[in-house]
Amino acid sequence: MALIRPRLTDAHGISAAQAELDFAIPFLEEDIPLYVDPFLLWRSPSQQDQSLHTAMVNSFNRQNWLMRKGKEDEALNNLILASECDEVGLGVSANRKGKRIGEGTAREILDLFRRVPDYGQFGFTHFEEIQLYVEGISKDRVSDIACNFLKSFLIDYTIDQCNSNGIPLTKVRLKSLYDYKEQRFLPDVDVNLPVNPGNGAPLLLVPKRWLRHVPWINFDDYFVTSCPKDDVVNKQGSDEHVKVLVYNRDNYGMVAEYVKLKERTAANCQNDPLFKQIPVLSARRKLAEIKALPTGIGDMADKKYEDAAAQLLASLLYPHLDFAATQSRSEGGSTIRDLVFYNNRSVDFLQEVLEDYRSRQLVMELKNVRAIERDHINQLNRYLTNEFGAFGVLVTRNPIPKAMFKNTIELWSGQRRCIIALTDADLELMVEVFDSKQRLPIEVLKKKYLEFRRACPS
Repeated sequence: MALIRPRLTDAHGISAAQAELDFAIPFLEEDIPLYVDPFLLWRSPSQQDQSLHTAMVNSFNRQNWLMRKGKEDEALNNLILASECDEVGLGVSANRKGKRIGEGTAREILDLFRRVPDYGQFGFTHFEEIQLYVEGISKDRVSDIACNFLKSFLIDYTIDQCNSNGIPLTKVRLKSLYDYKEQRFLPDVDVNLPVNPGNGAPLLLVPKRWLRHVPWINFDDYFVTSCPKDDVVNKQGSDEHVKVLVYNRDNYGMVAEYVKLKERTAANCQNDPLFKQIPVLSARRKLAEIKALPTGIGDMADKKYEDAAAQLLASLLYPHLDFAATQSRSEGGSTIRDLVFYNNRSVDFLQEVLEDYRSRQLVMELKNVRAIERDHINQLNRYLTNEFGAFGVLVTRNPIPKAMFKNTIELWSGQRRCIIALTDADLELMVEVFDSKQRLPIEVLKKKYLEFRRACPS
């Protein structure tokens, strides 16, 4: 069994947790569901970020200059090249592969310099405004265009972060790289970058401070807050996307007012974290929801338990355990829900879990049952192989019966496998320390582990 949702750091045995790093750790087999928002660079207090924003927008606006100099084909090709950046792995692709825009879409973007006089004369201040004019341009395209025009900086940033964190670099060839000094895309440039160990594809690291789920300037927000619907859409209130885009091309003033509004409220524009803990009040509500549920499968109690426990544990154990995935598997005709965490080895006992049990990832099996039985233990035991090593956690309602606890001790004695349990009472204790902030919820997991080890024969 391979790692679940493997990351670059996992591939190289680097134990840093996501919260400790300046960049978003890339997944190796899928995208990170966030995007670079150019507005975050514009409103940043960092002079470096502001300068990068200026360089990026100047690079975009240069396509207008090329067009006016009779080099429209070059401008179109530049926009097409800039429209996809697989190296950063941002978006929703399941295989880290995207598709560039076509010539027709590139021509529509270029035509904005002709059709909207202010863009033709002064250029864009926020090129993400193109979302408000062109069909097929949304957050993923804005992010990729930004990354391509900033790729030279991202290469330097990636090398620096890799050197600081022990991530190896490999000489690779990039098919295109925008050179700000020459103001053009250079083909076949050799650079040193980290690579995906599975396919050798180059990877670029992106600062977390640049990432949002949705750009600050975006079509949906414009439609809700600023679009004069009565003048654009039909009387039934249909939000016909194309009709709004066409209207905006002939009514630049509406877009300009919207952008001014977004600039005035720039202080509210913050980057989105890759993982956000639920607040204490929500944690208490999740705990109360769990405790009120009956055991068993009636009225979908098992599903409700699994959903609530997954949300609660992912928050309580962060940042010491980064949440990897919730997955379902079948065993003996029943569906079993697992939680998988990356073992960042951020506390001493997690290092021991790696060294003694070879668990690069921690698996927790959710069981909404009145009492754990031998079959439940055996099910988890059979799953503890390869990357999951020999350490597992049963998340269940009540303490393991003495006979079953003895069974887990025998597993350790015979196979050096460790299976411990977290109960409703343990979850309650974790919420209490989460609330008090005097101790860490993961210490409850450590406590259960130490209790188990003390019960094992020496």
